Amino acid sequence: MNFSHTTDHIRLGGKNVKLKTLIASAAIVTLASATQAAEVELTLSHWVPATHPLQPGGMQPWADSIKQASNGRIEITIYPASQLGAAPDHYDMARDGIVDIAFINPGYQPGRFPIIAAGEIPFTISNGKAGSRALDEWYRQYSEKEMSDVYVCMVHLHDPGTLHGTKGPIQVPSDLRGKNIRPAHATMARMVNALGATSVQVPAGEMRDLISKGAADMTASPWNSLFTFGVQDVVTHHLDMPFYATTFAFVMNKAKIDGLSPDDQKVVDDHCTSDWAEKMASEWSDAEAAGRQKIIDLGGHTLYKPSAEEVALWKEATMPLNDEWRQTAAAKGIDAEAAWNGLVETLKKYDSYIE
Repeated sequence: MNFSHTTDHIRLGGKNVKLKTLIASAAIVTLASATQAAEVELTLSHWVPATHPLQPGGMQPWADSIKQASNGRIEITIYPASQLGAAPDHYDMARDGIVDIAFINPGYQPGRFPIIAAGEIPFTISNGKAGSRALDEWYRQYSEKEMSDVYVCMVHLHDPGTLHGTKGPIQVPSDLRGKNIRPAHATMARMVNALGATSVQVPAGEMRDLISKGAADMTASPWNSLFTFGVQDVVTHHLDMPFYATTFAFVMNKAKIDGLSPDDQKVVDDHCTSDWAEKMASEWSDAEAAGRQKIIDLGGHTLYKPSAEEVALWKEATMPLNDEWRQTAAAKGIDAEAAWNGLVETLKKYDSYIE
């Protein structure tokens, strides 16, 4: 930049500019910047890598939309990869105000959130996109029963996952017997235990270490998460069918949300919807679905496609989980039969129920 100045002028870019004009312009820019500065700064904590599709494809667009809708008043800073706390602690971190917003896997705390666990029962939800919208719509009527000490913003799913192991085959339920298996959540843990396996439950980020050390022979995971968490080279055998889904939620500190102005509360409420639940899950679901072909393209992997009779064996093996869910959900004071039927009907409405 070429500039020189006299007493009341500055030569800028080959032109004489009045000093008073320049100062006034600078003051306007400064005032505009101050006006646009965030009035509310929120922390969002999660435990997957920053490169996980959920952050650039879901969380960041959501945070950006909140900022835009609030005219810059609300700024959300995202902290990935368990920087602020361990994955199983995230619900309590939001409850206690350690963070303002937390991404949680309810299944990481066995028995604590039995109602939402309906979404974890295998062979129930067929896809992560419309399935997320359906689960969120259904769960809104029950969230106060088990998550009353936080503000539940939205719940969603990943694309259906399956089982992956270090040695094969993985084709029928009896193939699990005697194995150490890392389940995706507490519901699956109970299933594998009932089938004669031993569950070794750790968060997804610890899968590779667990399997590499020989502490687990098998893990539950959606397809692309094998790459996200670096286990694509330590598991080589795969059950090739949509098997299970995992429920997730974004929960917020109640005091923080209650302390917002009415306008800012409306912005948050407008971003805590079933529509946003589907948006949050969409890019992640696409990435997970694409992971299956990536595994095939690697070579050296064996995918076991069960026959109709073998699928029937899997469904039979998982049936007790439904009865168990009804009992634990009823203990929360809800009509479990009506709740289950309501979930099925909502999933059917969005073409996301496995018949």
